[in-house]
Amino acid sequence: MPQILRINMSDMTTKYEEFPEKYKKLGGRALTSTIVFDEVPPTCEPLGSFNKVVIAPGIVTGTNAPSSGRLSVGGKSPLTGGIKEANAGGLTAQKLAKLGLKAVVLEGQPISREKWFNVVIKKGSAEIVEANEFAGMGLYDLIGKVWGKFPNKPGIIGCGIAGQKLMRSAGVFGNNVENNDPGRYAGRGGLGAVIGSKRVIAIITDDTDGERPPPVNKDMFDEGREKLVAALNEHAVTGVLEKDGKPYGGLKNFGTNVLQNIINEAGALPTRNWREGRFEGAAKISGEATHELVDKVKAKFPDSPAQYAHACHPGCIMKCSNVVPYEDTGELQVSPLEYETAWALGTNCGIDSHYHVSELNRICNDLGLDTIEAGNTIGVAMEAGILKFGDGPGAVDFLKKVGTDSPMGNLIGLGALGLGQAFGVTHVAHVKGQSLPAYDPRPIRGIGVTYATGTQGGDHTQGYTIAPEILQVGGAPDRMDINKAELSRAFQATTAFIDSTGYCLFIAFAILDIASGSEGMIQSIHGFLGDTSIDAVAYGMEVLKKEREFNKKAGFTKLDDRLPEFFKTEPLPPHNVVFEVTDEELDKVFES
Repeated sequence: MPQILRINMSDMTTKYEEFPEKYKKLGGRALTSTIVFDEVPPTCEPLGSFNKVVIAPGIVTGTNAPSSGRLSVGGKSPLTGGIKEANAGGLTAQKLAKLGLKAVVLEGQPISREKWFNVVIKKGSAEIVEANEFAGMGLYDLIGKVWGKFPNKPGIIGCGIAGQKLMRSAGVFGNNVENNDPGRYAGRGGLGAVIGSKRVIAIITDDTDGERPPPVNKDMFDEGREKLVAALNEHAVTGVLEKDGKPYGGLKNFGTNVLQNIINEAGALPTRNWREGRFEGAAKISGEATHELVDKVKAKFPDSPAQYAHACHPGCIMKCSNVVPYEDTGELQVSPLEYETAWALGTNCGIDSHYHVSELNRICNDLGLDTIEAGNTIGVAMEAGILKFGDGPGAVDFLKKVGTDSPMGNLIGLGALGLGQAFGVTHVAHVKGQSLPAYDPRPIRGIGVTYATGTQGGDHTQGYTIAPEILQVGGAPDRMDINKAELSRAFQATTAFIDSTGYCLFIAFAILDIASGSEGMIQSIHGFLGDTSIDAVAYGMEVLKKEREFNKKAGFTKLDDRLPEFFKTEPLPPHNVVFEVTDEELDKVFES
C-alpha cells in the first residue's frame, strides 16, 4: 500500500501513514504543493518550526517509463516568501517510489541547536541518527562517506554548508548515479536552508527489497511508454547520439548548454549583469566547448570519467547531463555543467574561461548553493565594484567565502537581491526575490511573462516558452510579440502537470512536435493510475490555483507579478529593445 512517511524533528519520531484517497491521483509537484497548501501556514516563518519540506517522487517514478526519475521538493521558500517546488534527478526519487513512499514530510524543529541529524529510510523503517560528524563537511566528501557506511548505494539528498548556515540561496543537493558528484540539485528557492532549519543534513534512502510500482492497466501503460520512447529517440533535441554517422541529438551531444550559442545569436543572452544581450566569449563556455573538451581528454586519458550523453538518473534516455574533467589530469571537475549554470557563473559575470566556470560550479555543488542564484549574486558584486567583470580567479576566491566565517560569505548567501540591497545596487534581475535565469525577457517576451506571473518567483522551468519562441518547437510565435498571456498560461499549466508525473520537463520537446509522443505520455499516466479522465492542462491548472492561493494568503498581490523596472527602461543591445508587455497583459494570465 502506498504511504506517506513523516519525520518529526520536534519530538524525534517517524511515522508511516496510509496514502490518503484524496491524494491518489497526485505525485511530484501536485503532491508537494497540495500538502504544503493543506498543512503549512502561508504566513509562517520559512525557517521556523511551522514550515515543512515535502519530498515526492512523480506519478510514474520507479517504473520503466523513460526519463521518469524526477524528484519534487516543496515548502515555503525563504527566498521568495511564497510556495516553492524545486525539481531534480539523481537516485532518491526512484528509491522512494520502490519503497512505496509517495511522499516524505520533514516537519517540526528540534529545541536544541547543538546537534545535527541524518534520516535513514529503508523498507518499512525510518531512523533519525546523530550526524555531527557530517556538519560543515563539503558535499563531495559527504556523499563518499555515506556510501562507505551504506554498501547498498543509497540515494542521498539534503543540505550543504550553505543550508546549514540557513542561507537563502541554499539548494537541496542529490548524489548522481555514480556517486562522484552531489550536483543533482533541486536548487531554487532556498529549500536547502529549510532542511537546515530542521537540523537535518542528509536523507539517505536504501531501496533494498523494494519493488517497482505496478500500473493499474499495464497494457495501456506499456503502449504509452513505447510511443514516448520512440518519440524521444526520434526528435532532434532529445534524440539518439548519432544518426547516419553524424551527431544528432542536441541534448546528448551538447547538453542543455547547447543553448549558449543559440541564445547568444538571438541577442537574448544576459551579459555582465543583464547589461547586454550578446557575449563575445560565449563559444568558449558552450556545450560545444564541453563536447570538445571531453573528446580531447578521453583521447589522452581513456579511463577518465569525462562524458557527454550522461544520464541524470537511471532510466533517462535523453541523457542531457555531462561529466566535465580537469584537462590536465582527466579527473572529474564537476557534473553536470548546465546551460543556466554556465550562463550564470560565466556569461553573466563576463567570464569566458571554461575552467573557471566549471570550478565555480564545483564550489556551488560542494557548499550546497543554487548556481543560478550564486551567479547572479557574483554579477551584482561585480556591478557594485567588489570584483571586476571577467575576473574568474577573483570570482572563485569570492564564492569560497560562503564556506568560511567571513561576513561577506554570509552576504553572498543571501542571494542577489540581498547582496544588492546591502551594497546599494538596484540593477538586480529578480522576481519575488528569486534571481532570473539565462534568457533576457526584453527580446523574448513570453519567458518574461512566465518570470513575472509564475508562482515560484523568477524561474524559466515553470513555463518554458523558449521552446516555441527560440527553438520553434511546438510552433513559432514571434518572440517580440507582446501578447503572450495565453502562451505563458498554457506552458505553465502543462509544466505543472509534467512536474507532477515524474517525467523530465525536457520530454516537452518531443511531445510538442510528435503527436504520438504526446499520446504516449498521457496514456502512460492513464494506464498507471487506471483513470482515463485526467487532462494535462486541467490538472496543471488545479496545481497552479493551489499555489496562487497559497501565495495570496501569504500576502502576494498582482503587483508582485512584475519584472524589475529596468527591463522597461533600459534597452538591451544588440536589438535595443525593452520589455513592452503591459501590466494588463500580465494580469490576463490568471485573470479568469
